Amino acid sequence: MTERIHVAGLAEFDASQFLDTDEAVAAYINDILQANDSALLASALGDVARARGMSEIARAAGLTREALYKALRPQAQPRFETVQRVCAALGVRLVAVPA
Repeated sequence: MTERIHVAGLAEFDASQFLDTDEAVAAYINDILQANDSALLASALGDVARARGMSEIARAAGLTREALYKALRPQAQPRFETVQRVCAALGVRLVAVPA
């Protein structure tokens, strides 16, 4: 007899636990960019910021911690300037390549 798995009992996936190298961060952000979804990008940057330490990233980006949380929450639509500042604080940059 097989045991049933109840989805409600599963822990929520947290990508920040796996973003422990610069290469992992770059691969994650590149994969997210393929979705062409600004809210998803904001959420992914939030994952990376949590992995690196929100307070430290906020300080490096010139934002308050609260403003950073607000800008990078799921479904947020941050300004491009904010995305650039957060990317710089995270040590990554967005790059265009031929499609």
